[in-house]
Amino acid sequence: MKKIILPILASLVMISFMTYGGNEKTIANLKAAFKGESTASAKYAAYAMKAKTEGFAQIATLFNAAAKAEHIHANNHKAVLEKLGVKVDPIKPEFTVKTTAENLQDAINGETEEFLHMYPGYVSTAKDENVMEAVRSFTWALDTEKKHGEFYKTALAALNAKKVDTLPKAYFVCPKCGNTFNEENPGAKCPFCYTAKEKYIKVS
Repeated sequence: MKKIILPILASLVMISFMTYGGNEKTIANLKAAFKGESTASAKYAAYAMKAKTEGFAQIATLFNAAAKAEHIHANNHKAVLEKLGVKVDPIKPEFTVKTTAENLQDAINGETEEFLHMYPGYVSTAKDENVMEAVRSFTWALDTEKKHGEFYKTALAALNAKKVDTLPKAYFVCPKCGNTFNEENPGAKCPFCYTAKEKYIKVS
């Protein structure tokens, strides 16, 4: 009996090591990023509704586009976790909706923290732990958040100058990496993941 049990235990230990061994920090970061992006997606959707009720249609469109991008980021992080054998529990987003100006500033603060501090750290750790799919997922999010931060700054400046009508009326979101464009005619392919522009999601 002992001769049978010992190989089974050894196999279980090996499976556990293959799934989690050396990846603990990256797994924790993926879970945190999944929670953060899921919350951001729900929050920005709520901010879009608030902007619409305040009469700022273009800002509502921006928030809706960002909400879609953050949802894609959350799903990418979740997919990496599941590939690592980690069960991902649903989360309950918690946030507060204020005025559109305050919501834009909150979005700027959040995006800036992510692309300056959070994601660079996550990328570095994933590289150290050799979880390259996490490196890719984190990098796509990082590069997109930089763009979102600029979009939000432009929107807040337009709001303060009472020139919201000058903001874009439509955005395009890459369904693979979440990259977000405000150009009328984005390039032929996404520069982050090379997805063809025909597959972009238009938000207007």
